[in-house]
Amino acid sequence: MSRSAPLLMALLVLSACAALQDDLDPPKISIENFRSLPGEGAGPRFEVDLRIQNPNQQSLDIAGIGYEIALQDVDLISGVTNQVPLIEGYSEEVVTLESGLNTFHLLRFLAELGGGRRTLDRLDYEVAVKVDFNGFMPTQRIVESGVIGEPRD
Repeated sequence: MSRSAPLLMALLVLSACAALQDDLDPPKISIENFRSLPGEGAGPRFEVDLRIQNPNQQSLDIAGIGYEIALQDVDLISGVTNQVPLIEGYSEEVVTLESGLNTFHLLRFLAELGGGRRTLDRLDYEVAVKVDFNGFMPTQRIVESGVIGEPRD
């Protein structure tokens, strides 16, 4: 048996695993609830409940989730967790993350509001979520954006 046979076999196995992963749809993630926590230190803390839906037959074994919420392109709130249950195929789970407010970014955001460069008539928002999986599944990045308070014509 040649020395290249084990390498060839490993490449075949990895390409087969990669081909299986191509059929997976990314999880659907939405903010279910957002609540303030009692102050315990330097800045405001929040709990954010994320609803994670698995639109695949295969279970999702998630190693961790990180997210950021931005208003008017200013990252204000972020959080992470590694406490995510196995999400069976075609099911959903609610995962609670503790998060913090970036005080310096909040001050910048408020200064821009006070300086007239931004208004509260229209708030652009973006929620960016990074989902890391255990095993060979690639990291998924999900970004949702929109406008709160769009002016009416």
